[in-house]
Parts: sequence; structure tokens; C-alpha cells
Amino acid sequence: MPLHRRSFLALSLLLGAAGVVRAQPSATRYTTDQVRADLRFIEQAIAATHPDPGFSTDPAKLQAAYRDIAAQLRAPLTRDQVWRLLATLNPVFADAHLAITMPDGAGQCRTLFDGGGALFPYEVVVDAGGAVTIRAELGGGASELAGMAVNAINGMPAQRVAAELLARCHGDTPAFRASLLAMRWPFLYWKMFGAPTVFELTTADGRTLRVAAAARLPAYLAAQAQFDHQFALRLLPDQAALLTLGTFAWPDKQQFLAFMAQSFTRIREHGVRTLLIDVRDNGGGNDDFWIDGLLRYIADKPYRWASGYKKKVIAGRTSPGEPLGAVIDGTIDKWVQPALSEALRFKGASYLLVGSNTYSSAILLANVMQDFGFGKLVGAAGVARVRQSGGTQNFVLPNTGLALGVPRLIFNRPSAALLPDLLQPDIVLPDSPLDRQQLVDAVLKLA
Repeated sequence: MPLHRRSFLALSLLLGAAGVVRAQPSATRYTTDQVRADLRFIEQAIAATHPDPGFSTDPAKLQAAYRDIAAQLRAPLTRDQVWRLLATLNPVFADAHLAITMPDGAGQCRTLFDGGGALFPYEVVVDAGGAVTIRAELGGGASELAGMAVNAINGMPAQRVAAELLARCHGDTPAFRASLLAMRWPFLYWKMFGAPTVFELTTADGRTLRVAAAARLPAYLAAQAQFDHQFALRLLPDQAALLTLGTFAWPDKQQFLAFMAQSFTRIREHGVRTLLIDVRDNGGGNDDFWIDGLLRYIADKPYRWASGYKKKVIAGRTSPGEPLGAVIDGTIDKWVQPALSEALRFKGASYLLVGSNTYSSAILLANVMQDFGFGKLVGAAGVARVRQSGGTQNFVLPNTGLALGVPRLIFNRPSAALLPDLLQPDIVLPDSPLDRQQLVDAVLKLA
């Protein structure tokens, strides 16, 4: 029986028998009626918001998953336990915009630290098969163990640990979910298995290491509020430059636009002929960031960001021709005109570096770059859909406070092509998560 369908009680016993430290009990426990009410809320919110759940999930399997979860509710649960149960819906949803998650990861971590707790001490790499490899110290600092495969954690096989977590991760494909798990590993490990003070790691070379837990934010949480970690321009040899765009959801758009203007000023001043634009870790945000901040300097012909859409009419967005609950297919006929008179317009060769964390609005950018020939897409074979859901509505489950995201839109790429289903770079090159420079060097060699 698949892990995500296993009895919740049996899973709890299994984790205890494996010698893994259980999560600390919460002062609040939710009754079975409260959790069932939140489960109904999830089902109703999706039905009222999503234009076509079959876009990513099998409706019959989803209904079976709802029934399976309800059947497991036999005793009060802590919020972490509720997450472990409800999050088994995430792989069934198979869309990173449709997900049940823990809110305020950074805030929860700081509360843990204030109480004397700590997290798994390493950033890791996880592949779709569940293999776990150390990448860095927690927070992103260099580690002498980087590249070391982990066979067991506190007596449990590492692949089994990864399998339990993958069964609760959201995302379009197994490879996407593995990449997301790698990024969030320290936080999700805590939520699934608790927060031991010491981790016993068995490595692939047969060593057993005892490592203290670390009271530091994981790199993905620490970087969220740091502009310089999200955005950077690095001048490279041979009239090349690397422009890193880590998000399109920065809270201050004017700060972003100022950075982009300064970057393209430097690009012009240094005579850059080859521009690498790195969105490998860009999970999306607002399309106007890349329309106003990037394509202003690159686009040389009119373009549109999508060709069509399917949408659900939700409360607050009705009109005489669009009643509440209607599902509407439409065409996007608004074209963005290129800023041909822009003094800083870049006329060299552009390469968009994409990867397993490229998502949402960053996928829409990749579609535009590819469909209109504004640059070549480069990187590993895609793990996310080119047809993206969007317009995500954020809900809070009324009893447990868990977060639920549900999209109300589905977009077709500008060319309207339905294949390939997943983002496919023009130039497929390996991209090592242990050496981010490797892909950059490979593109420069091609260029």
C-alpha cells in the first residue's frame, strides 16, 4: 500500500518503533469533528474556486483520498499531526498552486529556537527516488560534508524518511516535489519527526556521525527578506554577465525596478554581449516585474504573456456576463509593445537559466522568452508544467489554521501549444545542485 494511504495510527506507531524522536506535544489538540470540518472546507473551497481540478488531479483518486483521510480520524490531533494527515492530499493535487501547507515557517522556527529547540543541521539534496545528500550547513554555509550521501537518520533509512516527506509535498511532478523537499527539508523534517537535539547520521562510507541540531533558519527562509540574496548582477569574462532574479514577489517593486535599471546600465557600460538570466530558484510572483523590469530591456517585438485562459468566477469578481461559479474560457488579446526607444535595451545574446525550482510567473516568463525568441532556455529538463494555474486564492482552515492555496485560473502559453507538457529547455544541460556555477560555465562555453 502506498505510504500516503497507510493508516495514520499505523504510521505513528511505525515512526515510534524506528527510534525517531517524536514531535513535542502541542497544548492544543483538535477534535475529530474539527478536523473533519476542515477537510470539508478544503473540498468546498476547491469546488468553489478551481476552474478544472482535473487539470492536475484525477477526481476519482482525490475523492478516494478524502474518504481515506476521514476514515483515519479516530482521536484528537495536534496541528502538526493534522498537517501530516491532510498534507497527504498534496501529491494527489499534483499542482504547486493547489496545496495544504504550514503557515509562517520562519515564525514557527523562531518560536522553536526561543524555546531551546533546533533543526536538522544541514541543507540537503533529495532526488525523486528519495536519495539524500548533504549540500551545505543549515543556512547555506559551506560544509566539509557537502556531497556526502546519507544512508540513515536516527536509525531510520534516509530513503524511508524522504518517502514519508515526499508523500506530503506539493508540486506538479515527483521531481518537482523532490526539489521542494530538498529546499524545505529541515522545516519539514521537524514537522514530521520532531526536533531531536542530536542527529545520528550514517553516511554512505559507513561512518556514524553525531551532530547537534542547529538553531538557524533554513536558507530558503533566511533569504526571503534579503534583497541581495534574491537579486544580483555579476560581470563575467569575455563580455558576459550573470543576472540573478530569485523572485518576482519582492514587496517593493520600485526597489526591484531601480536594481534592474542599474544592472542594465552596468551591462551597457561594460559592453556585455552575452547575458545569462538565472531564474533557477525563482518560484514566481507578479508578471509585471519581468514585463517592466526585464523584457523592457530585451524584447524586440510585441508579445503576450499567454494566449488563453480558463477561469472560475468567484465572489467579488462577478459581472453581468460572468455569474458566480461560472467557468469561462477566454482569449488573451492584449499585446505588450516593445520599448524600442529604451536607451539601455540589450541587443546581445540572452540565455534564461531554468531549473527544478523555476515556477509560476517564472514559467510564464520562460514561455514568453521561448515563444517569441527573446532568448534561449538552458538547463535540466523541466519538471513543471508550461500550462500554469494561477490567480491563487489563499485560505486559512477555520479550525486548525493550516494554509490552503487554490488557483482560480489556468493559462495557455503564448503560442497556444499544448505540448510539451513540461517546460523543455532549448539547450538541455546538467545542473548540479552541489555546484551552481557548473551550468553557468557550460553556457559560457557554448556562447
